[in-house]
Amino acid sequence: MNILNRAKAPTPKFFKHLRTFGLVLAALGSVIISAPVALPVVIGSIGGYLAVAGGVLSAVSQLTTFYGDVPYPVGDDNE
Repeated sequence: MNILNRAKAPTPKFFKHLRTFGLVLAALGSVIISAPVALPVVIGSIGGYLAVAGGVLSAVSQLTTFYGDVPYPVGDDNE
């Protein structure tokens, strides 16, 4: 299964919620990073970590697929 088919495949409900949570984390991190006021370095670092963690969580959750009872679709070469 290539990456485009995997991204278009159905996503389980739990991972849809995780994807949304990841997007919220990424947005929160971006807001902290781009704050117009001077923040301590620790807060800026936390914002960077939140943005990266949210992006990774969203990407992994989007690429998780669901095919019912079988782990792979029939006829797919799993190499």
